[in-house]
Amino acid sequence: MKKIQTVFAYISSYKIWLISLACVDILFLFFAWVAYRGDFLKLAGLMFFVIISAFIIPLTLTIRKHKQENIAFQCFLLEPDETNEHLLREVVSPYLRPYVHELGQYLREKQAEIESRNIQVTDYEYYIENWVHEIKKPLSLTTLVLDNRKDEISPLVHTRMLYACDHIKQDVEQILYFSRLGAVHKDYYWELLSINNICKESVIDNFTLLDEAGFQIEYSNEDYSVVSDQKGLMFILGQIISNSVKYSVKETAPLLRFEVKEDTDTQQIILLINDNGVGIPPSDLPFIFDKGFTGDTGSYLSRSTGMGLYLVKKMADDLNIRVSVQSHHLGCDKGTTLSLVFPKVQRSSMKKDEN
Repeated sequence: MKKIQTVFAYISSYKIWLISLACVDILFLFFAWVAYRGDFLKLAGLMFFVIISAFIIPLTLTIRKHKQENIAFQCFLLEPDETNEHLLREVVSPYLRPYVHELGQYLREKQAEIESRNIQVTDYEYYIENWVHEIKKPLSLTTLVLDNRKDEISPLVHTRMLYACDHIKQDVEQILYFSRLGAVHKDYYWELLSINNICKESVIDNFTLLDEAGFQIEYSNEDYSVVSDQKGLMFILGQIISNSVKYSVKETAPLLRFEVKEDTDTQQIILLINDNGVGIPPSDLPFIFDKGFTGDTGSYLSRSTGMGLYLVKKMADDLNIRVSVQSHHLGCDKGTTLSLVFPKVQRSSMKKDEN
């Protein structure tokens, strides 16, 4: 089928010449009929043979030439070096050769620019990752000093210092996970995790932020286990907790509730994280996971960099977690509910994978 389409494409590209040839043949047939009526059928048959030969032979040669041009052009596009450029110039028409040369020079220049940019980006990513790991050392030392010298510092200053350290740690974690998301090889470790335990660990890691804002924490009475990467899941929960702290309402007692339930219809485990903060306007909800989106002035997202929820969505996609947000922005029932939906893994299937 493809060959037939190719033949029709070539016929269509030379239809002007074919129409001209057909008109000339009809004219000669008319002259033969007028001059040699007795031998008209023989002349018509001979002329028909010549017409078919004049059509099939050039068409076959043209198809072969175009195949060679296509092969040479594909090689040239994959690697526009001087060798492939020379091979392409040999098979194309003479009037196209200067254009092939100009195209080859342009592609080689752009290829060199891309390679240079890739080297710069790789060096930059390497530097950022090393910087993140190096900055963790003084942060850990600062936290250690604050813990060991607590009696020498006023309680207010101690709390403020711990609060600042936790904020810096979260910003550093954002940079680290942002660089990891673009990596080809992901160092995820999949294991069976208790959702309630992970939520409690995340609260402990962010205790200073929550305590400073005066948050009350509530946990679900039920608990379910999911298969996921602990570090990645802790990062997601940390970013969500940070957002809840950042956009809490001072007029009311801040509340953060973790609720776990099972959807028996879809065989999924759902973690609901509720807060009673300022909420998100309905106009912002479709865009909150977009990179750099900060929302309208005065909204839930207007004071953010637009990276936290973007990284949450990216990490959730990597861990096969479906994330969604519901929010109430107006009235007494303000707040945000963020849902993490985990696929339910049967224990029998896990044992088969282990074996």
